[in-house]
Amino acid sequence: MEPSKRDFYDVLGISRDASKNDIKKKYYQLAKKYHPDTNKADPNAAKKFAEATEAWEILGDDDKRQKYDAYGHAGVDEQAGYGGAGGFQGQGFEDIFGEFFGGQGFGGRSRHSANQPQRGGDIQVDITLSFMEAVKGATRDLNITANVECDSCDGSGAKPGTKKKTCPTCNGSGVQIMQQGFFAVETPCRRCHGEGSIIESPCGKCRGKGAVKKPRTVEVKIPEGVDQGMNLRLAHQGEPGLRGGPSGHMYVGIHVLPDPFFKRRGTDVLVEVPISVAQAVLGGTVVVPTLTGEVEMRIPRGTQPDTVLQMRGKGIKELNSNRRGSQMVNLQNTVLMWFLFFALQELV
Repeated sequence: MEPSKRDFYDVLGISRDASKNDIKKKYYQLAKKYHPDTNKADPNAAKKFAEATEAWEILGDDDKRQKYDAYGHAGVDEQAGYGGAGGFQGQGFEDIFGEFFGGQGFGGRSRHSANQPQRGGDIQVDITLSFMEAVKGATRDLNITANVECDSCDGSGAKPGTKKKTCPTCNGSGVQIMQQGFFAVETPCRRCHGEGSIIESPCGKCRGKGAVKKPRTVEVKIPEGVDQGMNLRLAHQGEPGLRGGPSGHMYVGIHVLPDPFFKRRGTDVLVEVPISVAQAVLGGTVVVPTLTGEVEMRIPRGTQPDTVLQMRGKGIKELNSNRRGSQMVNLQNTVLMWFLFFALQELV
């Protein structure tokens, strides 16, 4: 039997709300510690490196992380990095260093992308739905206050009529290189904070940030079958990008209120229906509430208390599928068992 996988957050030693940058830094620390090129003495180093790399490949990707948060390993198993070190399999540690810091990292020419377009940050908001809204889907308008591109400086951060200037400290690379023994470590430039340019005359409206906070309304279409704890992604509804980069995404956390009649078990729904002694003993029909309205259900003769009957296809629609679960009907008879027993004896 294949051993169960460790939680990816535990593998990297981070919390579930860790930022992407924190995830990246933690993976780099583990990759540096366990990469076979730098840790040949530890026989378990390769295994730990592969485990950390698989965790990074999932948690470092916004789409895969969303599926993992919602469904665990089952949601990403087909996308995970099988075969050991996943996307970094066969790479030397210096190559991974270059992937993470935009340069070769060993005295080579910098490949830093300080002046390249940069994707905007993501936004996380929460929404509360009724049970039926989660089951049947809904459309909601979210009123949020978030950054939008400054219309005075067109997002440059510089005063209208002026331009940014190349940072004289890093010559526009956005990084400073510090030699630490065998490694040449790249760090963000302290003067321009990794931007590669400086603003001598900031825009008066956004104060050099290139963005201002404004209220806006976002229409959120809730698909059928969402459940408590899921995160929906609205592409490019997040913070604006820099230097012409794309906007980030908006993630909508789903909270579902309990229903007085229905209880959810995955795509199945459970409802309790009271029946009389006569119905339990003699059989008959009972009106059962379902997600789409009331239906009549036949009760077999001699039905015992807490009998559960199944109504196939009457449950909740599976996300990204046309399949539906079942409705489980728990027949409740509040009369004591002995009373039912004697009632049955009289009919014999």
